[in-house]
Amino acid sequence: MRPMAQIAMVMNLDKCIGCHTCSVTCKQAWTNRRGTEYVWFNNVETLPGQGYPRRWADQNRWKGGWERTRSGRLRLRAGGRARRLGTLFANPDLPTLDDYYEPWTYEYKNLIDAPAGDDMPVARPVSQISGEPLDTLQWGPNWDDDLGGAPEHAPKDPLVEKVREQVGEKIRFEFEQSFMFYLPRICEHCLNPACVSACPSGALYKRVEDGIVLVDQERCRGWRMCVSSCPYKKVYFNHATGKAEKCTLCYPRVEIGMPTICSETCVGRMRYLGVMLYDADKVTEAAAVTDEHDLYPAQLESFLDPRDPAVEAAARASGISDDWLEAARRSPVFDLIRTYQVALPLHPEYRTMPMVWYVPPLSPVVEAVAASGHDGEDAGNLFGAIEGLRIPVEYLAELLTAGDTYPVEAVLRRMAAMRVHMRARNLGEEPDPAVAHSVRLTGDELEDMFRLLAVAKYEDRYVVPTAARADADALADSHPLDAACPVGAEPGRPVLLNLAPTRRTV
Repeated sequence: MRPMAQIAMVMNLDKCIGCHTCSVTCKQAWTNRRGTEYVWFNNVETLPGQGYPRRWADQNRWKGGWERTRSGRLRLRAGGRARRLGTLFANPDLPTLDDYYEPWTYEYKNLIDAPAGDDMPVARPVSQISGEPLDTLQWGPNWDDDLGGAPEHAPKDPLVEKVREQVGEKIRFEFEQSFMFYLPRICEHCLNPACVSACPSGALYKRVEDGIVLVDQERCRGWRMCVSSCPYKKVYFNHATGKAEKCTLCYPRVEIGMPTICSETCVGRMRYLGVMLYDADKVTEAAAVTDEHDLYPAQLESFLDPRDPAVEAAARASGISDDWLEAARRSPVFDLIRTYQVALPLHPEYRTMPMVWYVPPLSPVVEAVAASGHDGEDAGNLFGAIEGLRIPVEYLAELLTAGDTYPVEAVLRRMAAMRVHMRARNLGEEPDPAVAHSVRLTGDELEDMFRLLAVAKYEDRYVVPTAARADADALADSHPLDAACPVGAEPGRPVLLNLAPTRRTV
């Protein structure tokens, strides 16, 4: 056992209202300068839809993530070292600007400075890349929001194409038959990041102390192999600096115990931030399991229980501080992923072992059952309706469990059981213990799960230790940067933007 700590995030899709507040605040904090006009470290997509960049989930096209060879080893889908070196100057798997969108502004000055006259002044769209007027706007980062143009764009969703043969008429795009939900996305800060392995210059690295994946701007040479190898397309190229950039999980905030800016400003309070302990010795084995349906349970098994005395002792021996252990014990992320098992990873079939997980959305099933003349809050009716949800379980499974519907159904049943249990409690009735037992939980656990998912306070949703900041300050005091390297850094390699010990992993 080799315990390591990772800052992880869970998003409750049942509460996301698609307001894009997280995207706007992230944009203002991190990508509001020249060269990042088209870059959104955080974006919110409407599903079904093509996403941003368009069809990012189509790895047959983009060759992102890992694949398992016949011998049982993992290799990058982008190819081995020889192929990547051969395409170093002409990478065929890069999204174009059109796949993202050509960012634009408007000639607002015309509206202000236009002389008085009979004609109404207009503000034409102007490209933020070239400065030239744009005749027509073709695409944007939220072009298919709220089923915008669903009959035209939604069938091009790679997940819809994949499952349509299975579910047939369950996925239809006539307005009255449509379904939708929102998917906020950031960098997954994976345990097995493909972008780190693909970088020829070694500029991308995963911090040992908290698992955050960053780009060393000094080392980056702009090869963009990280862009093509990231299956989530969350690494971007800054055309002004010639460097790669990505979500930093707001590490300057995390280091002082504050949540990420997207979490802090989330209107729906649907984000959770906390510490997960995992066994580093199990990562490669878990990512290389034969059956893609086993990837989710394999990653689940790689997580360690911080309340286990043996894990606690091994973590201390590995250098994990008491502050981090206490944060891991109080982690809302651990409870949602391991204790209640209602959060699932995004596209585990990419074998990167992502660390941003999602609670799947529960369709308005109560109203649907009630409309049929039955009690929508009755456990039997509610459980029976899950297979007929407006959002097909098969679609959610392709998104979160590599196509395996069983874990998704189990999560939806637990959420439905929580709803039934809390309805009885709120009406002053005695909840039926059989409801909780049917989903392998107790009544107390359902109530704890409700408090976490529905009414958790700020300090319960974000449990971020500050030990890294204290350690960094102590390190800076004892070893001036001009006299010595930080602990774990390579000699002669500057540690950019942060004082926390920054180490590269292989």
